Amino acid sequence: MAIHRKRLLVGTVGILVTVATALQLDRLRYEEPAYTRVAAFDDLEIRQYGPRTVAETWVEGRGADATSEGFRRLAGYIFGGNDGGASIDMTTPVATRSAGSRISMTTPVASRAESDGRWITFTMPSDRSLARLPRPNDARVRLREVPGDVVAVTRFSGRAKDEDASRRGVELVARLERHGYRATGEPTLAQYDPPWVLGLFRRNEIQVPVERL
Repeated sequence: MAIHRKRLLVGTVGILVTVATALQLDRLRYEEPAYTRVAAFDDLEIRQYGPRTVAETWVEGRGADATSEGFRRLAGYIFGGNDGGASIDMTTPVATRSAGSRISMTTPVASRAESDGRWITFTMPSDRSLARLPRPNDARVRLREVPGDVVAVTRFSGRAKDEDASRRGVELVARLERHGYRATGEPTLAQYDPPWVLGLFRRNEIQVPVERL
């Protein structure tokens, strides 16, 4: 009887561990934009992305509240808030361009800063061209096509905040020249995981469009 209880306990723990692990890796269920790795320098990667279609919205303000508001608008669109009531598959990442990360030069999916606000952007599934997407019910959500681009990327874990993203963006841009590249736009914070994923397991990236020197 004791052996039976022990086996039952071990089995239960095993199931809980499996479920917990699956939740931490939930992002693996979602499509992300396809890319080709052009080059890698330690923790810095150069990627070539192809053309894609995005839904985006501009939100006043800064910080988590602004990002959450933008996320809700876009989630509303893909979960049926459109003229066909259609459901559109979720993809990753959700990217945020913090107003604090603005670099004076000249934006993954993303959110790009303008004044005291930001653009929050979802990439649409690869099988959904602009012509195959329903019109958003919310006039604050817009659809557009993004041409292919070359992007420098650095990856990190943890719960990214605006200040952290800003600092990492400045550092990334400063490192580019030594590898023969320069930024042609502003850094973007790309976050691949839902809120319940622990910091250790979170995949975050700073992405910035680049060109060869």
